[in-house]
Amino acid sequence: MQTADYIVIVLYMVGVVGTGMLLARKMKNSKDMFSASGQSPWWVSGLSGFMTIFSAGTFVVWGGIAYQYGLVAVAINMCYGISAMFVGWFLASRWRKLGVSSASEFLQLRFGSSIVQFYTWFQGTFGIFAVGGAIYALSKIVCSLMPLPDGHLLADPSTGMLSVSFTSVVLCLIVILITFSGGLWAVLVTDVLQFVILVISVIFVVPLILNEVGGWTAFVEKAPNGFMSPVTSDFTWWFLVGWIVIHFFKIGGEWAFVQRYTCVPSANDAKKAAFIFGAMYLISPIFWMLPALVFRTIKSGQDMEQAYILACNLVLPAGMMGLMIAAMASATASAATSQLNVFAGAFTTEVYKRMFNQDASEKKLVLVGRMFTVLLGCIVIAGALLIPRYGYTNFIIDLTTLLTGPLVLPTIWGLFSKKIGIRAVWGTTIIGFATAVIVKFGLTSNGFLKSFEYLNPISKWVIANMRIADLTCGILVPFIILVILEMYIKVEHPGWHRVLASKRLFSETNNTESSTMPAKIVMYALVILGSVMIVLSLINSQDAGILLTFASLLYFISIGILYVLKKTKKRYFLKH
Repeated sequence: MQTADYIVIVLYMVGVVGTGMLLARKMKNSKDMFSASGQSPWWVSGLSGFMTIFSAGTFVVWGGIAYQYGLVAVAINMCYGISAMFVGWFLASRWRKLGVSSASEFLQLRFGSSIVQFYTWFQGTFGIFAVGGAIYALSKIVCSLMPLPDGHLLADPSTGMLSVSFTSVVLCLIVILITFSGGLWAVLVTDVLQFVILVISVIFVVPLILNEVGGWTAFVEKAPNGFMSPVTSDFTWWFLVGWIVIHFFKIGGEWAFVQRYTCVPSANDAKKAAFIFGAMYLISPIFWMLPALVFRTIKSGQDMEQAYILACNLVLPAGMMGLMIAAMASATASAATSQLNVFAGAFTTEVYKRMFNQDASEKKLVLVGRMFTVLLGCIVIAGALLIPRYGYTNFIIDLTTLLTGPLVLPTIWGLFSKKIGIRAVWGTTIIGFATAVIVKFGLTSNGFLKSFEYLNPISKWVIANMRIADLTCGILVPFIILVILEMYIKVEHPGWHRVLASKRLFSETNNTESSTMPAKIVMYALVILGSVMIVLSLINSQDAGILLTFASLLYFISIGILYVLKKTKKRYFLKH
């Protein structure tokens, strides 16, 4: 990277942190901090949901798979879109109609405090630990572009680049600072901003990288055999089907995503938020993955985890490369801040308030929420430093396939079933976890198989079809348990009636309007970034055309936002 890139990165990060500080003034109570007071516009929540699943890990994990295997990475990412569309049809509006501000509040009403405490402690520690993996992925990207002199204090002796561990810690501290100051509003606003920046950046990268290889036809001709197939040996059609199902559970019931449906004004807004999330993941993966796909035909034999950013570095001019790195950083920060905000909120309400201080003031709850943010941030730092030892790509896939079902499916089931109670949830979770351990570590262990030789045929199949085995375990085991319990239990659980009462109260009292504040902040930020690009075009005359075109697009989007804001203001006055 060049000096202009470093300047843009610093300015962008200062702007993101500054936005969090600005939004800190909106944090008057815990509802502001953890649910945006139900005032988030549907498009903000939808794009934020998109960015919650999107991070530097997208470029490292799926960009690496695109570089190594080909078009299968596009197919895997499109599965998210199909899952989100199903969530929009079946779950998103249901979450908002309940009138709860979070998934933990629903679980408290439906099943009681014990399972909420378990989910809070397990997901708030192990789940937050996993967030560190995304920080590691970002550090890997950043450090691959930052060579340092021999013997430099911050250099990795094995590569001569900036130390990944040092960078991980610094990025974790930035994530903590953003969440600490601005709460959910900061998460939502920065999500939308980086979505715009990343989309426009990739739109520029795609034609530039195709031009580098000689056009689409040349790319297809140079691609390895099987490179353009949507499936491959490790990722079959059955894997894609399972990936859709497991992410229906994840996007429909995991706490960070549920927060996107409960922070909007109405059930219809929640449905639209899920639909825009799904639509973007159906349309965009081919554009996101093309740089890594094409780069394979330009330079083979590269580190697959660094392939995407090396492709961008090959074609983007100084300044835009820095902006893309900054946007990747912000996207990763978004995924991390979303999780930090959700679980800081859960620890504040379900642990501190419920167990220690039921009469705590709103000011006190905001303070405690920020303290939990710092503590959980330390766990993120630990994850960023330790997960690479397991293997980041394998860690993400294994965690998703094995544990999402047992953790999330009982919650979704409870949205519809009148019967299941706390014992059913505990049984499903414990048996699901135990099965995951047996499949992952037992059936692949020589010591285990010596004691249970009759399981050798099953073990051979599991080892040969590890991805499918993990998905089968993560989906079918909890599903079968819940079906059996649904048929066995004959009486309605009292928690169902508590949920119905909350739903009736919400429908009678809800008159929330969406806020225009996120759109204003994004508009001003895009104008500032456009101005920076114009200044850089004056310095870098060789790439002035690309930089000026990029600035023009940013200004055009800002004008569009201004037009929508004026129309929204006019409708508001006519309505009132």
